[in-house]
Amino acid sequence: MEKKQTVYYAGFWSRALGVLIDTFMIGLPITLVMMLFFGHDAIQEASLVELLQGQKLPPPNPLMSWIQILLFGAITVLLWRFDKGQTPGKRLAKITVVDATTLMTPSWWQLIIRFVGYTLSFISIVGFLLPLVLPKKQALHDLLAHTVVIYEQRA
Repeated sequence: MEKKQTVYYAGFWSRALGVLIDTFMIGLPITLVMMLFFGHDAIQEASLVELLQGQKLPPPNPLMSWIQILLFGAITVLLWRFDKGQTPGKRLAKITVVDATTLMTPSWWQLIIRFVGYTLSFISIVGFLLPLVLPKKQALHDLLAHTVVIYEQRA
């Protein structure tokens, strides 16, 4: 008789930890490489004093911004696909992205839709908060891609 495996859906804080770590471990190196190619001035950031003084800075280089987003997306999707549904942040949080029905590695399209869905989750903010109220703890991007984030299966 085959024993049914219990699935534990990853909660909001584990997922948030994963995203925070990925921002630094994937996003920061990409930003540093972009600075090498486009120069430091291409990345415009305001200091707290400038923000408080209401100073307006020119927007960042749009080409560089698109390249950063595409590189971040490509690296993230490749890691989800080839590293057991994990990015460095998800690995440290001991969570993984899987297909919501099969609990296996999602298809390429699911992963691409999931990453694009991050934009909608980010814009709405509510998309990132949905795991707090949904039974399978899915964010908006998970619902769009038909994925779930689960804790690593214990052997």
